[in-house]
This record gives sequence, structure tokens and C-alpha cells, in this order.
Amino acid sequence: MMLVDGLLLDSTPVVAPPSSLSMAKRSMPPEDFERFAAVQLHELTYASDGLRIKAYLALPAAHEAHMPALVFNAGGTGERGALNPATALATAGLYASWGYVTIASQYRGRGGSEGAEEWGAGDVRDAMNALHLLLGLDYVDNERVGIIGGSRGGMMALQMLTRTNVFKAAITFGAPTLFTNSAKDSYILQTAHRFLPPFGNTQKELAERSAALWAEKLCKTTPLLVLHGSGDRRVDADHAYTLGLALQRCLHPYKLIIYDNADHVLAGRRDESNRDMREWVDKYVKNRAPLPKVGPHGA
Repeated sequence: MMLVDGLLLDSTPVVAPPSSLSMAKRSMPPEDFERFAAVQLHELTYASDGLRIKAYLALPAAHEAHMPALVFNAGGTGERGALNPATALATAGLYASWGYVTIASQYRGRGGSEGAEEWGAGDVRDAMNALHLLLGLDYVDNERVGIIGGSRGGMMALQMLTRTNVFKAAITFGAPTLFTNSAKDSYILQTAHRFLPPFGNTQKELAERSAALWAEKLCKTTPLLVLHGSGDRRVDADHAYTLGLALQRCLHPYKLIIYDNADHVLAGRRDESNRDMREWVDKYVKNRAPLPKVGPHGA
């Protein structure tokens, strides 16, 4: 059987972990929890580059035609970084409770997916093929699709913004954007080196993963919300500042928020950052608001 990229091969319902629901019930307002608990979670297998790749699909309780949708690119590496029912529910499931059909690829080489793990290469194609799968669902409104990426997944989301204009909005949090300027002993640069091609041009490979160097290539019709924690120990907040400067110079529609007292995953500002994320996708994805003005204007 020929594996066509983005072809859905299998879908299995996943029971929400009781512990996840219990935690959510204690932290969410009753109406929000009701929507969250009603989310339907499925584990998918789909085709990408001839590989069988795993993913999670989260569906809102109000299952109807022409629903807005999101791609979620998770961060992390190896099996410790792979999504599981609890972490998929906490991320893709949360976005589904906002009313978005949400797909989250495991990428190659982890979470039960075939192949060897890559970092900013074949895994980006896996995320792109998850997007193709999403766009093929008859209940998804292809004119209302966005993307959210955290850490490594944010780096990948930025790469995807050079390959498609389908996204009406994008969000990154804790994303590395300038490897070529990172300290040699930094966590994120050492992590990247583990997955670079062994005989490639290292500086070239790092530059291809550094969106701050090629911000002008990002799709100009995709407004970008860049979030970062000032206390991030894994990816220094300088990455977000540098990307923000690059976006400003090339007149890309964007917003930059640095949260004080927030770490790599924005813990410490989780409720606030979730509100900011939801406001962004509701505005530009769900409600199709006009692009914000860029460049000098006003008084």
C-alpha cells in the first residue's frame, strides 16, 4: 500500500485520564471545565514521508460543520517529550475546549511513530502532513486554521510559516529563534547539536532553524504572537526579543509579550498566557479579523 502524505491510517478514541480531569476541575471555572471534560480525544496514525506517524486529535464537544482548527506543535525530545493522553489533553484538549478542532503530531521517532527523531527537518514535514490531514476533515473550515508551537515546536511552526499561507494566525512560546548567537554551553544549542546531520554544515543547519535570520520569509498574512518567560532557563528570552526586532524591521504583523515570573512553559503566568493565546486565535482565526497595521502610522 502506498502511503500518501497526510493519509489517515487509523483513529482510536482515548479516554481522558481521571487525574487530568480532577486537576482541571479544581483549577477551572465550572463552565470552562464542562467544555474541557466534554472534549473527545483520539490517537491517530497517519502517513508522512512513507512513515507511520502518531498524533492526537482533539474535538470540541459541539461537533458541527465548518469548525475552526489549530495545529499544535509540541516541544520536547525523545520519549520524555512525547505527548501522552494527559499532556495531549492539557494542550490540544484545552484548545479544543475553546472550540477548535486541534491536531498534534508526535513527529517521527517518538511516541510510537516510525523513523528516527529529527529536529527542524523531517519532523517539520510530519507537522505539515498533519496539517494536510486536518484540512481534509470535512468538518474543518479551511479558511479558519491557526498554529500554536511551544519550544522546539515553536521553532518548527516558524519554519512552517515559510511553506504555507493557510494559517490565519500563529503563536509561539519559549521558541528558540537564533541558534547561531547562542552560548556554546546553552541548553538549547546543546540539544540542537544532538539532532543535526552528523556530516552537514553545522552553521548552515543552525541558521535554517533560526527564524530571526529570515523573518522576512514568514508568511505576511499570518499575524504572529510571540510569548516568552523572562525566567526561561532552557531558551533565553533574548530569542524572543531578537525575533521581535526582526519582525519589526520587516514589517511583519506581530505582538511580543515577555511574562515576568514565567518559565519555559510559562508556568507562573499560565492563566494569563492562555487568555492571551485564546484572544489571539479567536480574533484572527475564529473571527477572521483584519490584519493589524504595520509600519509607522497614527499620531
